[in-house]
Amino acid sequence: MTKPRRWYATAIAFAAAVTSLTGASNAANAAAPKCAGPVSDTWINVTVDGVRNGNGLMAVTLYADEPRKFLAKKGSLYVGRVDATAPETRMCLFVPKPGVYALAVYHDEDSSTNIKRSGVLGIPEEGFGFSNNPPTIASIPSFRSVRLNISKSGLSTRIHLKYP
Repeated sequence: MTKPRRWYATAIAFAAAVTSLTGASNAANAAAPKCAGPVSDTWINVTVDGVRNGNGLMAVTLYADEPRKFLAKKGSLYVGRVDATAPETRMCLFVPKPGVYALAVYHDEDSSTNIKRSGVLGIPEEGFGFSNNPPTIASIPSFRSVRLNISKSGLSTRIHLKYP
């Protein structure tokens, strides 16, 4: 009789441990926001204003603190996309860890997942913007002007879209 009781007690203890671990895991997942990008412990809330319509997607591209990779082909860490809403679109974006990053945003009105550009000069035909809202009258902004320090989770930034 002693052996079945020990086995039963062990089974109950094991089930309690599994339930405890599963519950803790579910609680941690419930606390994390629904953000775009690979899940991490660090995220930023992004509000994009000046959105002219709710067509298509809003794409937010995350760049590491490496000037040579900024706006370069395959230079980004990843692109987070959400449905566009006018007059502003809000989203959350995971970042790998606290640090300095840059954000580039475009309104993908046709949901092609590529920014449309005009002929020879390659000027964007869809709305675009950058972290820190630098001037972009004659050229793309410098990397220095778009650097954003994301020192902890839950920070917020606002990016204003410009349409051609």
